[in-house]
Amino acid sequence: MGDSAKPGLFSVILSVLASAFGVQSHKNYQRDFQQTSPVVYIAVGVVFVVIFVTLLVLLVRFIVS
Repeated sequence: MGDSAKPGLFSVILSVLASAFGVQSHKNYQRDFQQTSPVVYIAVGVVFVVIFVTLLVLLVRFIVS
């Protein structure tokens, strides 16, 4: 019954986005970390944070100028 297939990149990105915005269910959280190493999620999370902060800085610069 358990799906042992590793999640694809798109699935990891969706999980990171859901967690970042606080809408990740506990069930999905458990599923994600039972299937694969958290290193993949951490790497995608770091990339997400860098992109998010960069976009915020650019938005503020655009508004202020």
